[in-house]
Amino acid sequence: MRFRPGVSVLAIAAGAAISAPLAAEDAEDSAGTPAPLAEPSDAARIYEPDFFAQFAPRNALDMVSRIPGFSISGGNDQGQRGLGQADQNVIVNGERFSSKSDSLRDQLRRIPASDIVRIELVDGNTLDIPGLTGLVANVIYTNTGASGQFEWRTGFRAHNTEAQLYGGEISLTGTSGALDYTVSLSNDNNRFGADGPVLITAADGTLIEEQYIKFSGAFDNPKLSTNFSYDFGDEIVANLNLSYGEDFFYRNEPELAVTAAGLERDRFARIRENGPQYEIGADIEFPLGPGKLKLIGLERFERDNFSSTVIDRFDDGSDAQGSRFLQTNGAGERIGRFEYGWNMLNADWQFSGEAAFNRLDRVSSLFDLNAAGDFVELDFPAGTGGVTEDRYETSLSISRELSRTLSVQVIGAMEFSRIEQTGSAANSRSFKRPKGSIATSWKPSDDFDMSLTLARRVSQLSFGDFLASVSLNDDNENGGNNELIPFQTWAIELEANKRLGPWGSLSLDLEQGWFEDWIDWFPTADGGEARGNIGDAQRFKVQLTATINLDPLGLKGARIDGRAVKRWTDVTDPFTGESRDLSNVERGVIDADFRHDIPSTAWAWGAGIFSQDPAPYSRRYEFGRGWEGPVFARLFVENKDVLGLTVRATAGNILGASNFFERTVFEDPRPDGDILFHEEMDRRIGPIFRFSVSGDF
Repeated sequence: MRFRPGVSVLAIAAGAAISAPLAAEDAEDSAGTPAPLAEPSDAARIYEPDFFAQFAPRNALDMVSRIPGFSISGGNDQGQRGLGQADQNVIVNGERFSSKSDSLRDQLRRIPASDIVRIELVDGNTLDIPGLTGLVANVIYTNTGASGQFEWRTGFRAHNTEAQLYGGEISLTGTSGALDYTVSLSNDNNRFGADGPVLITAADGTLIEEQYIKFSGAFDNPKLSTNFSYDFGDEIVANLNLSYGEDFFYRNEPELAVTAAGLERDRFARIRENGPQYEIGADIEFPLGPGKLKLIGLERFERDNFSSTVIDRFDDGSDAQGSRFLQTNGAGERIGRFEYGWNMLNADWQFSGEAAFNRLDRVSSLFDLNAAGDFVELDFPAGTGGVTEDRYETSLSISRELSRTLSVQVIGAMEFSRIEQTGSAANSRSFKRPKGSIATSWKPSDDFDMSLTLARRVSQLSFGDFLASVSLNDDNENGGNNELIPFQTWAIELEANKRLGPWGSLSLDLEQGWFEDWIDWFPTADGGEARGNIGDAQRFKVQLTATINLDPLGLKGARIDGRAVKRWTDVTDPFTGESRDLSNVERGVIDADFRHDIPSTAWAWGAGIFSQDPAPYSRRYEFGRGWEGPVFARLFVENKDVLGLTVRATAGNILGASNFFERTVFEDPRPDGDILFHEEMDRRIGPIFRFSVSGDF
């Protein structure tokens, strides 16, 4: 039976009501009979399972990750604006992934490698899925029966952290008649930490205070996810996705400090965060008239309980100083969507509509430590309130092959939204925004293709920016902004892919973006600062992705996969009026892996490097930059058959990359304010060791 992943709330009951008579008639014929798989396109680049045999893949993710010159990108996530057009470059059996709680990689990881028929690299414009452009990996598979997978991930660091013991996932995939199902239990987790000195100096470089910070933290995200897909026959397919999880996060950052005058200060700093989250999603697709109609619904909610406490104690007997900040967030999203697709005039057409209702309810409390050692609540009305957005969107798309080598996709859309805020800064506004894209793809030969896209997009707001909050450890108060609007983008994107025969492949991506109403820190009338729209900005990106096979050089089974990114950005700083980079944007990334699967053995080994260059940030009373590096390096060894299991050991950060942070803080608003102090931090991360075991059952 063909599995068709949907969004995962249109009720399944609606699909059952439409389809029950047909299901009763076809149950005997459909039960256990696989639906025919579509024939591969003549223009597709086909990868059969044998191509990946040297890697002994366990699942679809292991296989897609090994496609030469291909890098997984996109996929629906909780920060995306509704469901909208597809933006990922991996689909399954011709259908896009749509769950917002499970990442694209998570969903690929649950498809057993034994069920994979082939993977096609196709031109996104030739698919009847609006929004897909450039090369797209289409994973073709059939559910052949019950099978299970598991992966246990563990590790530890040499300094500052406890062991990471309970990471990984176990999943079961199977079929029963017309029903396909997947059930998974996972825990995405990590442990982290660093220690080292911090120097606080005056404008002239004289020492104000020397600090020593040792921080440690952890997060665990246990989650149960299920997917049920039912084939009613006659091209009627329904999906139901359910997930429930809990988030646990903590960070301890104790600090010992000595001033230039010899006064000692001991800081207690702690952050705790936890809360549940769930998603219920459903879709049903069925023939209607000359085409097919797909109805989609989703309900998602997350509650987040956050607390931050900072207490400073002094050795001169003076009273301790401290603050506490508590915040409870309830964030939800409800989406209903329809997609109607048909073929007309030798083109694929789709008309779609979406209604999305987003909400945030927040309660914040701020406390100050008094002389008796008790926390006394302060007035903080700007931190409590709610934000809702009701958004309606409609779009029409046309995809057509103009010739054997040329195709085009045109999408036109209109969005209507209403944003309303409650609390101390109540406000309500309505907007109407056009958006869409024009994409062309050209494939003059089997080993070369390119695509060019012009797009107009609207971003998703972070509702937390509407309300005030504080960052105690950095001594920053963030104001709320009830006039915030999403930034909009004009973008030109070029993707070119070249196969190098036995040597591998290259992919070049160029992107120029122009932003209106860019969001960053901006000055408020009361002398503070908040997240707000600061005007126009732009960004140019160059990305080169490559796979180089070393077989032609005589090193059989060896290859290098690499990615290099460079970004140039520009925006006018609202505090100084000067041109600068977009805050915290990654100006450059280098990520490369060498892997050698030793022929005629189950052994593989390799190494990798990673380096990034984030831009500084800019605020009203400070500017600074945080980064880790200069270079992370790793070594690994893997055996793909230890009693039928894959066992992998990795040693990371073997070159000793560190955690760096620096900032300059001003007494009065920039740029005319006097410098209050400079802060420079250099903290040791230390070596990182990982161990994983994966297998099937």
